[in-house]
Amino acid sequence: MAADKPRVTRLGRFVRGRRFDRNPLRRATDRVETAVLTLLVTAFLIGAPFAALAAGTWVHGTARQAQLAQEASRYQVTAVVVAASASPTDAGAEEFAWQAQARWRAPDGQEVIHEVPVRSGTVAGEKVQVWTDRTGAVTGAPLSDAQVAEQATVAEVTAVVVAAGVLTLVGAVALWTINKRQLADWDADWHATGPRWTTRA
Repeated sequence: MAADKPRVTRLGRFVRGRRFDRNPLRRATDRVETAVLTLLVTAFLIGAPFAALAAGTWVHGTARQAQLAQEASRYQVTAVVVAASASPTDAGAEEFAWQAQARWRAPDGQEVIHEVPVRSGTVAGEKVQVWTDRTGAVTGAPLSDAQVAEQATVAEVTAVVVAAGVLTLVGAVALWTINKRQLADWDADWHATGPRWTTRA
């Protein structure tokens, strides 16, 4: 029984066709293609971590500044519900709904009555915690440390993806140019050698 031939994958053929060696059948454009691919992979392996670090650091600093500004300008006050929220009509109703009227004191002492998000089924007289700005208007809670870290992580991942995309685009353009040159070389070689292989009637 004949021995099974070793199975060669597409990746194996791809790598084998782009090694640096002295194969006389390898054209100069093949070596240029190998050099370009090596350069792009090296650029990604070296540049991607720096891009991720730079993007993460910048976004973390920006988000941290926003967090500090929000913490300095937003206040958590206790509001009293003056009009009960509507009860949920089905089991799939959201836990929070902008349906309850509540009253609270703004930081400047003025009384404010406005709709606030409360749990469905909240009744009049209940107290809820509300975030407001200096004027007493309802706003969101300041960014948490976890949200700041999440924004930095998203920026790091995005930077790596963008770097990969840019290098892939550069590589595609470079390989297209190389392949175009290879076709031109093959055409020129055929015009030079073709007449030697053909016979004229």
